[in-house]
Amino acid sequence: MKAALLLLMLLAMPVSAQEPRCVWPAWERYKAAMMTEDGRIIDHSSPRAITTSEGQSYAMFFALVADDRHSFRRLLDWTIDNLAGGNLSRRLPAWLWGRDEAGRWRVLDDNNASDSDLWIAYNLLEAGRLWQEPEYSRLGTELLWRSAAQSLRMLPGLGLALLPGTLGFESAEGWRLNPSYLPPQLLQRFAAQSRIWAELAETSRRLLLEGAPRGLAPDWLRWQAGGGVAEAADLAVGSYDAIRVYLWLGMLDERTRGASELLAHFTPMLEHTTAAGWPPERVDRLSGRASGTGPAGFSAALLPMLSRDGRFESVLQRQLERLRTAPPEADAYYNQSLLLFGLGWYQGRYRFDQEGRLQPAWDSLCEQ
Repeated sequence: MKAALLLLMLLAMPVSAQEPRCVWPAWERYKAAMMTEDGRIIDHSSPRAITTSEGQSYAMFFALVADDRHSFRRLLDWTIDNLAGGNLSRRLPAWLWGRDEAGRWRVLDDNNASDSDLWIAYNLLEAGRLWQEPEYSRLGTELLWRSAAQSLRMLPGLGLALLPGTLGFESAEGWRLNPSYLPPQLLQRFAAQSRIWAELAETSRRLLLEGAPRGLAPDWLRWQAGGGVAEAADLAVGSYDAIRVYLWLGMLDERTRGASELLAHFTPMLEHTTAAGWPPERVDRLSGRASGTGPAGFSAALLPMLSRDGRFESVLQRQLERLRTAPPEADAYYNQSLLLFGLGWYQGRYRFDQEGRLQPAWDSLCEQ
């Protein structure tokens, strides 16, 4: 009798209050290691127990992929209350929050991180569409326009570009840019909102290609005031930021404009990985040299690209074995994030379609 009553109560609950239809074990471990009860993702690598807008945005995406509506809401509410001054429509999230030298918990740097702004907007738009929640769609649209107003610039000889943050990325020399801040899937999705995002998608493809003459993405580059990418040695290294470039490209729908050209152009990273057995920790975009051994998260980030080309089947299997036998530490925020993105896609938990819309596999893969 009690079991029957419980079943009736569950069926009567609104969908948004129910548990995920198909539990994603990796997401459950991620939450257990890094997410507080009130919806904050803790980066344990810092003694200040920091939280970043990036961490919040990635976790919201994983919650959406997992159909975990309760966690999505908690993550969103914490972000609004603590990073956006209580109003995400009027204020972009501060990128850094944690414990200051006096032991107080507060915003430590109120500049925004534009990639996180885009991910949060994307998560809200897709949650609104997939969960039929108009409030999420409205909030995502408002955040997207706020981001455009503060972070987009028209650069000479290029066109529209996204600054990594509102402050600190413009100088007399030019504009400091981060190629990994521009997942093409997100820009394709936003193009349905406005033509400016379609234009940004075009200039971003050009920036990716011109910024990586040897097919190796840099962490940072500078677009010069007179036009063109600066050939600066101090902006040649690609490592912990740039690994995401290969991750985003590997997950592109093959019908996306420019996808085949981009994937072919960045094949040298796969060749370096094949030669060494593991992804390099650092590459030089100008010389083409690679050095060091990247962490397990790098192996996860390359799974989508490796899996698209049969020539790399053996090195793909080697990365999978590494992740099976020596995965990232449970509370290693960044490497675990790369793991959920890369391995989740490889396992078929989600895809992006030609327009950048999320296609989650909510009713399958329960055991992985």
